[in-house]
Amino acid sequence: MTDATVAACQHAVAEGDTDANVAVVRERLAGLPDRVDVAVFPEYGLTGFDAGAPEAYAVSRDGPELAAVEAAAANHGVAALVGFLEDAGDARHNTLAYVAPDGARTYYRKRNLWGEEAAAVTPGTERVVVETAAGATGLLTCYDLNFVAESAAFTERAVDALFVPGAWPAAHAANWDLLLRARALDGVRWVVGCGRTGESGDARYAGRSAVVRPDGTVHARLGRGERDLVATLDGDVLAEQRALVGVP
Repeated sequence: MTDATVAACQHAVAEGDTDANVAVVRERLAGLPDRVDVAVFPEYGLTGFDAGAPEAYAVSRDGPELAAVEAAAANHGVAALVGFLEDAGDARHNTLAYVAPDGARTYYRKRNLWGEEAAAVTPGTERVVVETAAGATGLLTCYDLNFVAESAAFTERAVDALFVPGAWPAAHAANWDLLLRARALDGVRWVVGCGRTGESGDARYAGRSAVVRPDGTVHARLGRGERDLVATLDGDVLAEQRALVGVP
């Protein structure tokens, strides 16, 4: 991989208010330094989520929400990874869209669903790798981190990085921290986790977006503030760590 600069754009999410959430994405993209190649946003960042009324939150891939993200990505020359509750007609999915500055889109549907989400959302079936400025990059969403099989599959594909939007409960923030580090170490790759922050009803979110080095140590981390974590993923660091542990 070559060096790539990423931003984890940590923010609170307005439940069901896509206009407000899209406005946040557009504002954050506009405010990033010119050197940023990819901006990663939290899980369900465009829509929020309510297991009791998913139909009120879901949007389509062809809707104005992603069109607005696409226009902003093109305008600022930065790729954006955004999450949303997808209306796929006969099913709903927890979906990520990787939107490149040239308008190309790649989608990932979360494979491992958590709690009430499983009753309202259909799991995805595909593991997705996308070419980014950081090289071959695997996409995971939040609870996917818990499953070693997901990490192993990306190890077999020798990805250079994992991008992980999340909405981790604040009460279990230590697990988020641990799993981001574990997934970096067991695949010898960079990991970028962008966590939702703020509160919604009784839910309090951890934030704690982080960039983790290929040796499992934390390169940079946020607390719970609505901030951008900007960091460069160094290709030489990745190569050196892989040579050290004998990973091709």
